[in-house]
Amino acid sequence: MRRSAAVAEPMRLQKWLAQAGLCSRREAERWIDSGRVAVNGQIITQPGSLVAHGDRVVVDGRVVAAKKRNSSIVLAFNKPPDILCTRHDPEGRKTIYDFLGDFPERLLYVGRLDINSEGLILFTNDGDLVHRLTHPSARVPRSYRVRVHGRINEATLNHLRRGVVLEDGPTGPLEVTVDRDTAANNWLTMTLYEGRNRIIRRIFDTLDMKVSRLIRTSYGQVSLGDLARGHWRFLSMGEHKQLLKDAQPVDRPSLPPPAKKPPLVHRR
Repeated sequence: MRRSAAVAEPMRLQKWLAQAGLCSRREAERWIDSGRVAVNGQIITQPGSLVAHGDRVVVDGRVVAAKKRNSSIVLAFNKPPDILCTRHDPEGRKTIYDFLGDFPERLLYVGRLDINSEGLILFTNDGDLVHRLTHPSARVPRSYRVRVHGRINEATLNHLRRGVVLEDGPTGPLEVTVDRDTAANNWLTMTLYEGRNRIIRRIFDTLDMKVSRLIRTSYGQVSLGDLARGHWRFLSMGEHKQLLKDAQPVDRPSLPPPAKKPPLVHRR
């Protein structure tokens, strides 16, 4: 007796839109709230509404096709400095999307970097993967090489490793090692398990230290390697599988309280 084909379970509308590669879940929720999305001819304004197999989904009057399974694409890109992480800039400045040329898929980026920072950014057509990779529950590691002005003593390193209190809340513990120490500055390697706007620069602001260069070298198990500035590559099959594994939620360990006051920093 032949087994009947499995029928996909109903899915929340914002997740369905993200998996279709149109946008992130958060952006999908905004589209739904503003009445831009209809299912089977009815405008939907509740993000938690379910979409079943065979439903007709329309955004801004255009029918959206469901994404086929196993059709996600992920690229690794080496962002140069002075390039914006946005799709369009009203001032006409260059953005990360200018480096993709006429890529046939609509891609979303993972791991925003500020205009002065450089290094690894991921692109994918899977909005749900973007959500999972950036959600705090996944605790996906991001590693950076950081050059800071001033010298750092062992007490400062221990302070950083415990975590730092920022205006939008404490960070988790940080992994920090000194790669090179000179009279003028230090090169550090740092690993964080969260992403916030300009978080590394703000961490060193609490120490009255200036970050003069910031390079992301890995996101999860995907490494920048020798990828040239302004170039991109497809992830290998192994990297892709590991990235999907990295995106699974994990239990967050209890965190020690961050130090309230930073230790003294030796300056010349």
